[in-house]
Amino acid sequence: MANRCLHIILAILAGAVAMLFSGGMVTGQTGSPPNPDQRVLEDFSQGAADGFPQGWEASRSEAATRKAYVIHREGAQSLLRTTGINDQMRIFKRVAWNPGEYPIVTWKWRLRSAPSGDGPLGAVFVSLDTDIVVIPVATKYLWAASGHVGAIKEGGIFGAAEVTVRAGSHPIGQWVEERVNAYADFLSIHKHEPAPQAWGISLVTGPGVELDFGSIALAKH
Repeated sequence: MANRCLHIILAILAGAVAMLFSGGMVTGQTGSPPNPDQRVLEDFSQGAADGFPQGWEASRSEAATRKAYVIHREGAQSLLRTTGINDQMRIFKRVAWNPGEYPIVTWKWRLRSAPSGDGPLGAVFVSLDTDIVVIPVATKYLWAASGHVGAIKEGGIFGAAEVTVRAGSHPIGQWVEERVNAYADFLSIHKHEPAPQAWGISLVTGPGVELDFGSIALAKH
């Protein structure tokens, strides 16, 4: 009887080992496979000890910027919680992709509060090229306190071309999603093809504005 029980236990253990090495016990195998038509640029799931997002840099005033752009979590969702100081204190991330293959850029943002006035609320900069002195050539997608959606402002020598994608200090406290064809906008504004590999992305929040950024992603169509 003891020998029979031992054989049964050994058989169960052998079956478990076989399942482990065959992939039968690998977690996550029942989930949906990655969508090859989409690519996540940033989900704000990783941060430094002070909460500043991993892989990002401050354009100026690093100490103040690191306090103003901090990763926050709401349940299972990660986001970037920001408080604007001035509209020149951007954060940027060098990340390459083929803009011809992934022309669409999408992101979510949520306005929490904004001062009165006509100042900018926030912006996402998409840089698909650099100029002859290796300064990023960017399109600035703006959430403006006033103005008209679709308005385009030409950039200067060192300034980004500006496209208003949202106007008005509303809604407050609700996520809204943007979807832009950054490749087509670049061709229309700059009149030439972008580089084979994009330079990266930048974010800024307007002075006195409290704004959350959610996931930023690419799409083929």
